[in-house]
Amino acid sequence: MGSNGVKSFRDRFAPFAEKMKREGLPEIVVRTFEYYYHQLLEGHTGYIAEADIEPVETLPDAERLPEHLEAVGENNLEYTVLIKLNGGLGTSMGLEKAKSLLKVKDDLTFLDIIARQAVQAGVPLILMNSFNTRRDSLQVLEKYPELQGEIPLDFLQHKVPKVRKDDLAPAEWPANPALEWCPPGHGDLYTALYTSGRLDLLLERGYRYAFVSNADNLGAVLDRRILGYFVENRLPFMMEAADRTEADRKGGHLARRKDGQLILRESAQCPPEDEPHFQNVRRHRYFNTNNLWLDLAALKKVLEERDFILGLPMIRNRKTLDPRDPTSPPVYQLETAMGSAIAVFPGSGAIRVPRSRFAPVKNTNDLLAVRSDAYRLTEDYRIVLDPSRSSGPPIIELDARYYKLIDHFEDRFPYGPPSLIACQKFTVKGDFKFGRGIVVKGKVELVNRETRQVFVENGTVLEGE
Repeated sequence: MGSNGVKSFRDRFAPFAEKMKREGLPEIVVRTFEYYYHQLLEGHTGYIAEADIEPVETLPDAERLPEHLEAVGENNLEYTVLIKLNGGLGTSMGLEKAKSLLKVKDDLTFLDIIARQAVQAGVPLILMNSFNTRRDSLQVLEKYPELQGEIPLDFLQHKVPKVRKDDLAPAEWPANPALEWCPPGHGDLYTALYTSGRLDLLLERGYRYAFVSNADNLGAVLDRRILGYFVENRLPFMMEAADRTEADRKGGHLARRKDGQLILRESAQCPPEDEPHFQNVRRHRYFNTNNLWLDLAALKKVLEERDFILGLPMIRNRKTLDPRDPTSPPVYQLETAMGSAIAVFPGSGAIRVPRSRFAPVKNTNDLLAVRSDAYRLTEDYRIVLDPSRSSGPPIIELDARYYKLIDHFEDRFPYGPPSLIACQKFTVKGDFKFGRGIVVKGKVELVNRETRQVFVENGTVLEGE
């Protein structure tokens, strides 16, 4: 206690430190959490004001890179690894296992497709798993002996305590103590790479570059020409950014500080009064695809210079302690975003990539589209829109009451997805079950206002305007 009876910072943090040490978390993780907890106590919001940044007007374009960079990339594949973020459970779809274990195309899961991409490129694959995703995911990779080598197939993301919103003490939930912890966001990648020993191992084995992306984004394949650009320009860090559309208004965007340094601003970091600027896609033109390129030696150097605390901008996420119980105590989850590291690497860069490199599956609407014939799986294991679809992907809107959870979704499409190759928009309101060989053309809206499920007969062609 301080002389005036107010707890000192050390007293406030002590129960967090003890809790984390009891859990066996590395000292660097404890110190990193302490850094963010200190910001929380001081009332930091993590906000990045519009007045402090400038828009990014233009970026080098991956679709216009010179041809010789293909060879540069090819020559550097032997120094490159593929890292996939695989900690997500897909809880929003009612999954209790890694989302990457969902079947997505031709009876292959996300992880099968990723593994085949790595085998084809001839590069090591490394997953950043969570405790929940590790066992099942490594089991899938046993089918790919070509991936078993000197570099272990995964490392673990850390966990940190949730913080009570009312008194900023560690959250406690004796009924389910696992709920007292949360992932620290994918910004933990850099700390976890180091504490797991993987960063030093990769450098010792002669690896220099890493391509990092989300496991649910099958558009993120290792592109040799982009690798060539990254190597030739000797960038320490590079983000792939794509053009923002109205659909991306609420997602994070790229910007510059007044000193010219590139930064990433997420929606949780935007002050409420600046939201109109944040959502102006003509002003802030580029969003982060979360496809990143790292120079591993540069990462080690920056970590050492910063005493292993990168100091990424804090994201203060408001949640309830039990996500399924809205009456449980409000908590803060202190997180960081992987892409925000663009601000801590002097000389970092960004490159504009086509939208096809950003095709994440976030819900069953996305899953139905990608499973359908509107998308194809290429010989080099990329998921691409069918070339006949010049208008872009079909827009799918399924009634969340019946299709949001994966089990309910699978029950209603027992024979797989309908043909969507000629579909512009498919909206389903109410409860329908679909037979075999259904075809959807144009813009179609199905409405069932009854509680009784309607069956769409085999071979039905649904055609709209």
